[in-house]
This record gives sequence, structure tokens and C-alpha cells, in this order.
Amino acid sequence: MNKESYTAENDMPYEKFLRLGSHSLTEAELLAIIVRTGTKDHKPVEIGREILSLPSVNEHGLSGLYYVTVEELMGIKGVGQVKAVKLKCLAELSMRMAMATAKKELQFLNPSSVAKYYMEKLRHEKKERVLLLMLDNKAQLLGEEVLSVGTVSASLLSPREVFIAALKKEAVHIMLLHNHPSGDPAPSRQDMKVTDDIKEIGGMIDIPLIDHIIIGDNKYISFKEAGLL
Repeated sequence: MNKESYTAENDMPYEKFLRLGSHSLTEAELLAIIVRTGTKDHKPVEIGREILSLPSVNEHGLSGLYYVTVEELMGIKGVGQVKAVKLKCLAELSMRMAMATAKKELQFLNPSSVAKYYMEKLRHEKKERVLLLMLDNKAQLLGEEVLSVGTVSASLLSPREVFIAALKKEAVHIMLLHNHPSGDPAPSRQDMKVTDDIKEIGGMIDIPLIDHIIIGDNKYISFKEAGLL
């Protein structure tokens, strides 16, 4: 075969990467390089396609690897524990890289930058997690605390716990942030009531609540932006 007739279709994923770069690879080929080896009758690219066909990955794209369990991955022929762990670590690295990029633009008085930073961390959670962000007088982060881990449909939050944590950190401002596993960030009645209660108490003890941000799937609602605070 001469050089002119040699095309990308002739390449195995690794060789194709070396010739044309990572941007030339399909998602199945990228996964094939991570998987590296297959079986006698199951090539790495075929394993990559099966990974992409898993329900969570099919629904969410490659970010769905975050939802897939090690056991599900090991159910694919040619994927043992070591390969499954590598793939899960790939998902974790991707999330951390996205957070590192968003952190550069993080400003706590800018709701969109806060939502962008916490989006990757929270939108994969299967239960509601309520975070308290405690800020100084320059709106810099003093500390972050998980106040509640709820069920899939609801979380429990005590205003008392909020202000005990805030006082310990000598916070000047506070912000609430939580996720909705359903993907819809629209506030519930409970969200509205808790926000109103904490806003009222914060005003009384001079630790104002500056925002409550609800994270959905690639979208968010800021009480401040929506005029609900």
C-alpha cells in the first residue's frame, strides 16, 4: 500500500492518534485506547461501542460514565476490574478538569460563575446535597459545608445548623447551593420556605443570605437572579 492510498480507515485507534491527533478519533476509538486490549473475538473499538451503548452513557453522553458502576462496566465482555476502574477514574478526572477550568472564573457575587463551578460536582449526584458557602466581607470563600444529604426527592435542612456553622467560621455572608437529581432546578415549596426562613434569620443576626442556587442538569436557578430573594 503506497502512502497516498493510506487513509485513517486503515489505522487502529492508537496509530490514528499518532498520525492525526486526538480530535480525529471517534468516542468509541478514544475509549478503545483507554481499554487498550480486547479479546480474541472482541476488539477494543467494539468494547468502546458497547460502553457507549450502556443506558447512562447513551442518555448523558460520555459524562454518563460518571453514573455507570464498576459492575456494569465489568458486564461487558473484555472489561475486567482494572479496565473498569480506569474508565471510572477517567470520568472523575474529566469532572475535576471541568471544575478546575470553572474555578478560574469563580466569583461568588456572580451566580452564573458559581453555578458553573459546582455544576459538574453536583449534577451527577443521585440524592439532594445542600451546601453552605460561607464568605468574608470581600465575598471570598471562608469555608464550605455539606448541611444535608437527602433522598432522591427531598432534603432536610435546619436553619439552626446553617447559622451554627456560619458563626463558627465568622462568616459575613452566606450562600446556599443544592442540586435537584431530577435535572429540573425549579424551586419547590420547601426550597422557597427554607430560603425565606434563612433570609429572615440572617437579617436578624447580620449574616445575610446573598443567594440560593439550585443546580439541575446543565442548568440552574439563582434566587437572586430570579428576584426571589
